[in-house]
Formats: sequence, structure tokens, C-alpha cells
Amino acid sequence: MRTPIRTRLSLSHFLVLLIGMVFAGTLAWLALEGVYLATQRENLLAQARLTAAAIEGTAIPFDSAEPYSQTTNVNPGIHTRLLDEGGAVVIGVPFPAGENPVQVPPSEDAGYVPVEELVQRLEIQSALSGQPAATVRQIAAVGDRRVLYAAAPVFGEDGKVISLVYLATPLPPNGLPEKLIYQLVGAVLAAGVLASIAGIFLARGIARPLEDLDQAATAVSAGDLTQRVPAGSSISELQNLGQTFNQMTENLRQSDQAKSTFIADVTHELRTPLTVIKGTVETLEDGALDDLAGRGRLLDSMGRETNRLIRLVNDLLVLTRADASALKLDLQNLDLEQLARARKEILEPLASTRKINLEVLSIESDSQAGFWVQGDADRLAQVIDNLLDNAIHHAPWDSVVTITLEHLGNEISCVVSDSGAGIPAQHLPFIFDRFYRVEASRDRGSGGSGLGLAIARSLILAQGGNIKAESQEGQGTRISFRLPAGENCHLTD
Repeated sequence: MRTPIRTRLSLSHFLVLLIGMVFAGTLAWLALEGVYLATQRENLLAQARLTAAAIEGTAIPFDSAEPYSQTTNVNPGIHTRLLDEGGAVVIGVPFPAGENPVQVPPSEDAGYVPVEELVQRLEIQSALSGQPAATVRQIAAVGDRRVLYAAAPVFGEDGKVISLVYLATPLPPNGLPEKLIYQLVGAVLAAGVLASIAGIFLARGIARPLEDLDQAATAVSAGDLTQRVPAGSSISELQNLGQTFNQMTENLRQSDQAKSTFIADVTHELRTPLTVIKGTVETLEDGALDDLAGRGRLLDSMGRETNRLIRLVNDLLVLTRADASALKLDLQNLDLEQLARARKEILEPLASTRKINLEVLSIESDSQAGFWVQGDADRLAQVIDNLLDNAIHHAPWDSVVTITLEHLGNEISCVVSDSGAGIPAQHLPFIFDRFYRVEASRDRGSGGSGLGLAIARSLILAQGGNIKAESQEGQGTRISFRLPAGENCHLTD
């Protein structure tokens, strides 16, 4: 069963919180228990010292029928409220000889203990030597309850220990008083509740963008490419993910729109010549085939449209192979200047019909000889033909179209420029798109399919170069491409 990410995040947070609370609670318990025990030890020792100081120099009636008891407050300075039910006794020194037992505080529940056992207690030994001491002891007689003992010496006028103040107080069974335990548990639970609330908000803050992204991705998979997700998360990864998703859907939308436009343009381009061919065939079938004088014109028209179809199919094939990186290129060192001059001569008859002069200008370099590039001669000839054909058709009558070659470091630049009407700025970024036409200067009536510049870009990119266009209305257009310099483009002495 699949679990939503918000539930997973919440459960993970609660699990980590639980482990953290157990670990932190244990450490806090041990630390608090240590502090509590140290405080109790210091308090009991201080009380023992005060009691010893209060009765110093006073003789204690050890043979009294009524044994000393804290609860009777026989001697000043002994405060019942500080010892609770633990009790206190004053033990005379030296201890009674023989088998006479010695009274101990009531918390021990033993009443009297033998002298041999009493002198083995560390706190008693320390007090007999003149140093107050405290010890925690486990008492089996009261259910293995821990009891804190403190012993302080009482000095006589000669400076010798004449008696001991022996105090005891039971310690809580759980190591801490119940009130303190309740406070600790309450604090831990309160912290747990606050952390849980914070965790829920954190999980929601992380899960909500992912949930939005999941819903948007589902809609996109169903064909809705208009989906957008919020990209303003405070978490950088989620913000980047949202921005990337929005960019992806925008690219998909543009790609889908371009595909639809491409199909529509191809359909339109195919429909026109096919319609002409179909009409010509029908005319011939209706009897024009027997008209020897008129059928020649019809067959010529059908031939032109057939050639147009062939050119269109070949152009589309080039673009498709370029998109799939499947173009077969015969890369070699070739002289781009020589190639440009050869294409100029081939297209001069077309230019002459518009009284346009074609020129090739070479900007020589002092450090490099020749305009050698690494490229495919046939494909570069196709590029130059496309650029020259465009320039000739859009240059004004009786003008000049120039091919300029120049060294640019490790690249060779080739620029085809005309002095025509130019391309409006809003159209300039799109002129390399397939079937794109600038209405003011290019239309289907001119015979172009709108694929020439798209093919030129694909061929130049496939050969490791780049191509761009510069134009201003009324000042002409410059289409330039660059290619890596070839091996024969060497440095000169």
C-alpha cells in the first residue's frame, strides 16, 4: 500500500521525535538525579555540621531511659522538617564496650546495630577522624530502599571527638521526588507536543509543494501543458524543482505548439503543389492530353510542382536528420574563400536578373594564411547558396550583395550582407525557425518554403559552428556564420 508523503514525513518526524525524547529524557533523568542527590548530600552534611556545632561542649545523657530522638527535639539545632521521617541521633564516643548495640536513625528500621557493624561504615569512620561525611546505602530491611546518611563530629573542649551527630533521610524510590518527576514528565510531554506541532507544519510545508507538483505532473501527463506550480518555497531544492517543472512544461508547450505549427505548415506546403499536380492530371484526363500545343505548358507546370515537392521533402529530410544527429558529414580541410567564390559564380546569373552584383571580400590576417576551415564542402555550399539566394531576393535592384571572410582567432567568419529593407526587430529572433516568414519581405509567392535559414542553422551547428542574424529596417541584413579554423590555416612568419 502506498503511503502519502505527508503521512510518511509525519511518521518519520514522530519516530525521530520519540527516539530523541527517550534519549534526551534518559540523559535529563540521570543528570537531574545526580544533581538532586548531590544537593541532598550537601544539605544533609550542612545540617549535620550545624547540629554538631549547636551541641558542641554539651554532655549527652546516654544512660537516659528515653533514647535521643530527632522528633523530640531534645537538643537545639536539630530540625525535624529538614529530615522528614529519616531521623537523627547523637552517638557518644567512645562507643560502649561489649555487646551493647548503638542506636541508629529510625529510617534504617533497625533501632540498634552492633558496634562492630557501625564502625565499618565509611561515614562513621570519617566522622571519628574529625571529617564530616555522607554516604548512600541500600537498606534491605526497608525493601532495598536507598538511604542517605551524614555523620559529623562533635568536639570537646580539648579538641577531641566526644560524640557524633548521625543523620539519615530516605531517598525517593525512583531516584527523584514524585513532584519533580511529574514536572519532568510534564516538561517532556509539553516539548513533545510543541515539537509535534512544529513537525506537522514542517511536514505540510515540504509535502504541499510536492503534492502540487504531483497533481500538476498528472495533469501534464493527461495532456494539459498549461499547468504551473508555485515556485516560491523557502526550501531551495523545492523552489528549484518548481522552477524546473514550470520551465519544462513551458518547453513542452512551445514544442507542442511548434509541432502543430510545423505539421500545419508542411500540410500547407504539400497541399499547394499536390493540388496543382492533381488539377493538371485531371485536365489532361479530360482531353488536354490530345492537345499537342497546350499539354506542354501543363506538363511543365506539373514538373515544376513535382520538383518543388522533391525539394521540400529533401529539406525536411535534412532537418530531421540534423535533429536526430544523423547527418552524414564528410569533414575535411577546405578553403572557404575558394568555395564562396565558386558559389558566387554559380548564382551570378540569378543575381543578374535583378541587376545585383555579387562580391567576395577577404580580410587578410597578418598571423594567419588562407581561410581554411574544417567542414563538409557540399553542406557548406548548400548554406552559402541559401544565404545568397535570400540576399538576392530581398536586396534592392541594382545593388551589391557581399560575402566577407575574416579571421577571428581560431575561427573563420563568413558574412553575407545586403542593403535591402531589413527585418523588423520583432521578427529577427525567429527567422531561423522552420517555415517562419517575415510578412513584409517574404511570402510563398516568392517561391521559398521558409526552410532555408533553418537548414543553414542545422548544417552549421552540425559542423561545430554557430550562425546569427543582424538587421535594421531600411539598412539591410547581415547573416554570419563561424566555423573552426582548419589545419592549413597556419601561422605565418
